[in-house]
Amino acid sequence: MSEPITVKQCTAFCLAQRFDINQLSSHLSASTLIRLIKGALLIEDGDTWSVIFNYGAVVHWHVRLEQQQALHELLLKHAENPLAVVEEDRFTFALDCPHTRFVEDHIEVENSDAILLFSLSQGMAQSIKLASFETHAINTINNTSYIPKSLAESGRIQLSRHNIAKIRGQLFLTKSDIILNYDLLDTPDFFWEYPEYEKVYSITAKYLEIAPRTEVLAKKLETIHELFVMLADEQKYRHSTILEWIIIGLIAFEISITIFDKLF
Repeated sequence: MSEPITVKQCTAFCLAQRFDINQLSSHLSASTLIRLIKGALLIEDGDTWSVIFNYGAVVHWHVRLEQQQALHELLLKHAENPLAVVEEDRFTFALDCPHTRFVEDHIEVENSDAILLFSLSQGMAQSIKLASFETHAINTINNTSYIPKSLAESGRIQLSRHNIAKIRGQLFLTKSDIILNYDLLDTPDFFWEYPEYEKVYSITAKYLEIAPRTEVLAKKLETIHELFVMLADEQKYRHSTILEWIIIGLIAFEISITIFDKLF
C-alpha cells in the first residue's frame, strides 16, 4: 500500500520593482545555503526552497510564514521601489507524483530536484510580475478614465496645462516601466543551458496564461498610449490657441496705434 501524498504550500510574491541580487547573495551566503543561477537566488533549507528573482519576485516552496516574513524584510532592505500593494499568488503542491502538472492551483511535482522547482518558479514569478504590471496599468487607466468622457462631453479636457503635464508624465512612466521590463515575460535564458527543463516551464506558463495575459496587457498599454497622445494634442491645441490670441492682440495693438497716429 503506497504512502499518502503530503500536500504542502507554495506561494509567489511580487514585492518590489527590483532586488539587488549581488548584495543579497553576499548577505545570505554567510549563513544560508544558496545558489546563484542566472541572476536569481535559490535558497535551500532541508525540504524548503525559496527562489528570489532580480525583478522583485520571490517564490516559496513549503516555507513557514514566519520564515517568509523574515526573508521579505531582508529583501525589502535591498529593494528598489517597493510596491505599495504586494501581489500574491497561492498554490498547493505535492512531491513524488507520476508527472509534473497543474490541477486547479495544485501542482503535482515528480521529485524534489531543486532545478525542477526552480524551473516551475520561473513561470510563477513571471506570472506574479505580470500581475503587478496588470494592476499598475488598470489603476492608471481607471485614474484617467474621466479624460475621454470630458473630451466627449465638452470637446475639451478641463485640466490646467500643469495638470495635463503631470498626467502625461504618469502615463509615460507607467508605459516605459512596463515596456522596459517586457522581456521578463519571454522564455528565460536559463533554458538555453537547461533545455530539458523547458517543458516544465511551458506547463507553468500555459496554466498561468502568461502569453494571452501579455497580449491583453499590450492592449492596455495601447489605451495608455492613446490617452498620452490625446493629452499631447490637447496641450498643443492650448499652446497654439494662446499663441493665436497673442498674435491677435499684437495685431489689434498695432492697428490701434496706427488709428491713433492717423487721427491725432
